[in-house]
Amino acid sequence: MNTDKAVIAVIDDEESVCKALERLLRSAGLTANTFLNGADFLSFLETNRPDCVVLDLNMMPMNGLEVLKSLAMKRLGLPVIIITGDDNEEKYQQVIDQGAAAYLLKPIDDQLLLDTIDTVLTH
Repeated sequence: MNTDKAVIAVIDDEESVCKALERLLRSAGLTANTFLNGADFLSFLETNRPDCVVLDLNMMPMNGLEVLKSLAMKRLGLPVIIITGDDNEEKYQQVIDQGAAAYLLKPIDDQLLLDTIDTVLTH
């Protein structure tokens, strides 16, 4: 992966998913910042800017689509990769319409996620 030192924000309300993705990203030479909810991530954006966002779609109280809409309103141009266990064409279309770069299904294939991150960071 030629994106060493890239900062990836991971937002998922399951702590085990955050920890697993943080280990995966660090093992690939990336920096990972994890958040258990969308509000904490949006607060982080006030003073920081990741290179890419990995965002769970089904979270509470603020779901991934709401976070994605907030990002679109901020016009930061951050590539967002949606991760979800919900294989649903309507939700897929909603997130793509809101500017998501990719829609990956859980359980996440590690190599597919790393390849997707590499693709969105280099394009």
